[in-house]
Amino acid sequence: MEIFIQQVINGLVLGSMYALVALGYTMVYGIINLINFAHGEVLMVGAMVSWTLVTAMSDSGLPGWLLLLISMLAAIVVCAALNFTVEKFAYKPLRNAPRLAPLITAMGMSLLLQTLAMIVWKPNPKPYPSLLPSAPIDLGGPVITITQCMILGLTVVLLLALMYLVNRTKLGRAMRATAENPRVASLMGVRPDMVISATFIIGAALAAVAGVMWAANYGTVQHSMGFLPGLKAFTAAVLGGIGNLAGAVVGGVLLGLIEAIGAGYLGDLTGGVLGSQYVDIFAFAALILVLTLRPAGLLGERVADRA
Repeated sequence: MEIFIQQVINGLVLGSMYALVALGYTMVYGIINLINFAHGEVLMVGAMVSWTLVTAMSDSGLPGWLLLLISMLAAIVVCAALNFTVEKFAYKPLRNAPRLAPLITAMGMSLLLQTLAMIVWKPNPKPYPSLLPSAPIDLGGPVITITQCMILGLTVVLLLALMYLVNRTKLGRAMRATAENPRVASLMGVRPDMVISATFIIGAALAAVAGVMWAANYGTVQHSMGFLPGLKAFTAAVLGGIGNLAGAVVGGVLLGLIEAIGAGYLGDLTGGVLGSQYVDIFAFAALILVLTLRPAGLLGERVADRA
């Protein structure tokens, strides 16, 4: 039972990071029907920017939590500017193009950002400093670290803030109106270009936070670190129901739990033939099963058909 509870804790931490990135995918898809495959690279850029600042300020004498906060804010600013630029120059000219064109462009942008990051930060993995106390908190067998507590707490705060923004603010109403029908929304005084840019910026901020969390939790960064988390987060968004914010959160947490629990028991289930490195089997098998039984995802799709 201790192993199970420990894996549940690990799964919630992993799923929290997936959920933040999945929200970026589902928000963009909900408004302009685009799968931004470069979103995982935004996570990577956030982690690399954070590493750069933390390394540069390591001798400043500032406490670790303050260094982490400063680097996270810097990562949010850089990633927001990056995603805004990508949307304006790569995606905006293709809004009325056939759907295949923006999809291929998104894949190309992902490779471009990886290559640029490799040039700027070099290809070798870099250790991310431990900025918070590393002593684990004993929960009567299972343990949790201060970093993991920070990840869970910050994720809950950000999710609540996003739900409030979408459901209670003028920008949120504009986002929902644009998702339903951008032409009618523009006639009602909504500026679709501004709403789309804001969506990309918000998604980038969430991905930047997830990137810093990922680096702090796993203790390493490199130029290719965003590809697999980005793919898993997209899987989580599809699992929960692409275009549905609650679905992205549910899909992310569920995917994290499936991976963590699978990693804990995969060796026993296969008699030692498969180890925890094959845990992706569980994640994508769950995706195939859910989409076979419920093609719209667990919570369906809220994006309205456009006139």
